[in-house]
Amino acid sequence: MDVWDRMNNTKMKDLTIVILAAGEGKRMRSRQPKVLHPLCGRPLLAYGLRTARALADRIVVVVGPTADGVRAVAGEGVTVVEQRERLGTGHAVLQARPAGGEGTILVLPGDTPLLSGETLERLVRHHRSTGAVATVLTAVVDRPQGYGRILRQSGRVKRIVEDRDATDDQKKIVEINTSVYCLEAKRLWKALAEVKPDNDQGEYYLTDVIGILARAGGRIEAVAAPDPVEALGINDRKQLAALAAIQRRRILDRLMEAGVTILDPASTYIEDAVTIGPDSVVYPQVVLEGATAIGSECVVASGCHVTASRLGDRVRLKPYCVLTDSVVEDGAVLGPFCHLRPKSHVGAGAEIGNFIELKKARVGRKTKAHHVGYLGDAVIGDHVNIGAGTIFVNYDGAAKHQTVVGDGAFVGSNSSLVAPLTVGEGAYIAAGSVITKDVPADALVLERSPLVVKEGWAARRRATRAAKPKE
Repeated sequence: MDVWDRMNNTKMKDLTIVILAAGEGKRMRSRQPKVLHPLCGRPLLAYGLRTARALADRIVVVVGPTADGVRAVAGEGVTVVEQRERLGTGHAVLQARPAGGEGTILVLPGDTPLLSGETLERLVRHHRSTGAVATVLTAVVDRPQGYGRILRQSGRVKRIVEDRDATDDQKKIVEINTSVYCLEAKRLWKALAEVKPDNDQGEYYLTDVIGILARAGGRIEAVAAPDPVEALGINDRKQLAALAAIQRRRILDRLMEAGVTILDPASTYIEDAVTIGPDSVVYPQVVLEGATAIGSECVVASGCHVTASRLGDRVRLKPYCVLTDSVVEDGAVLGPFCHLRPKSHVGAGAEIGNFIELKKARVGRKTKAHHVGYLGDAVIGDHVNIGAGTIFVNYDGAAKHQTVVGDGAFVGSNSSLVAPLTVGEGAYIAAGSVITKDVPADALVLERSPLVVKEGWAARRRATRAAKPKE
């Protein structure tokens, strides 16, 4: 059982998680909301949602106006509320009040994807065990620039000051605010009503709630993130790239710990949703994207690019195979330089070789297509041999048509099968044929022009050319 399954079985009672996802992300220089930018194959928001779903049943996502994409990522079982005017984080949390419940509120930023479920669970448990009105997740970092600072008095958290509002002395503080808070709902809503936009941004800061609660005599606790990396947020594309590098390394470490050999992690790109079975080997310069699932004892050689595809056990991808939205069954061998376009299916033990392209094609068990060909809109049976240079002519200029090849058929080299077409079981197509009609089972079919031989033609041509004066 992995960490997400374990946590899903131990959800915390009376907990509402509010995820702030209304920010424009101006420094991203992008038309799309910041939380939709992908990090290792998932939108930033998806990481917070995954953690939230493991901890609580009640989740509220605060979105900005015209945020249909964010709503789509939030998905079912999540309450989405809109912050029509972007008046700060305090104002954003206030929009969640009608759906927030009365128990404990855990506030998460939507742009901090590396937060672990274990850290958040520890934060909530500490908050509840101490009877605090608010508990802040903090981190101690070497470079605190850009983050709010934790101000303490006699060791107790008294308030948080934003970086832009901090004094020179306060900017020297290395304990930062991660923008993750655990608060008691009744005290939170009351404190938010007292927040004023008295800052250079003219916004209602959620951080001001901490000072308000502290001045009212409430107990304010702090829990430090065990790894400061968890606290890193994303404001621009440079930070996005930096966190993606950290997450990629986490993904690779997780796979290696599960029994996968990755020969050169520094040159291997594997996204978060990818799964790989034990004793598989991944060579350098490999890209594995989307919901790709690779079985056990597979080999993925250098330069392969696999997207949203499923590979069975003992599959071998030779160098520079490209697969998209396809299925490869146990023991098949592909490549080098083959291309499986969407909706292709390669049967167990099949062999798809050099410069073979499949498009919406189903290839049966033990079938072989070794050298240079296009197999489009096809259903090919078991134990079929497809000769070098074979083309399935599937497009007539207006529509696509299907070719069906029965079990045990043999298609000779340099043949063209003009769809719609059916080749019966056990049939033979002679090399160099252009087949336009159905082929009966066990038949031999050939279509060639008669061979014409003109004795001495080449010698006469050479002589004629030699007799002409040179210009």
